[in-house]
Amino acid sequence: MVDKLLVGRKLAQIDTYLKQVGDFSKISLIQYKKNWKTQRIVERTLHILIEVCIDIANHIISDQEMRLPTGYADTFKVLMDNKVIGKKLCGTLEKMAKFRNVVVHQYETIDPMIVVSILHRNLDDFKKYKKAIIKYLSSQEERK
Repeated sequence: MVDKLLVGRKLAQIDTYLKQVGDFSKISLIQYKKNWKTQRIVERTLHILIEVCIDIANHIISDQEMRLPTGYADTFKVLMDNKVIGKKLCGTLEKMAKFRNVVVHQYETIDPMIVVSILHRNLDDFKKYKKAIIKYLSSQEERK
């Protein structure tokens, strides 16, 4: 059974981190490039946000005995295959997981344009993910 308290805490973390990184959602590419502290805050917060989404996905996958993912990006494909999230959101989250890998393993090659693009265009995708998880958990509760 999905540990709803654990998932609930993780969902609340999404809100917290979105609020924090949201403070930078209007930043220009030039402003971003000029401030290493902003870069570090934004990159690390996006990294944590993605990790939280992966943690939630892995908990659901494990608990519901879904196919084991082959990697972080595949985690979201497993959720899509099991109708937890839609195809479009899956595609975005797969890209986010790949971005996470760059932040963690190839941090010297992070493209500022990609980071600013995420800030301008993709923060709502985390909210969509949260809504999809809540909807899935509610549907599981109704089936009991």
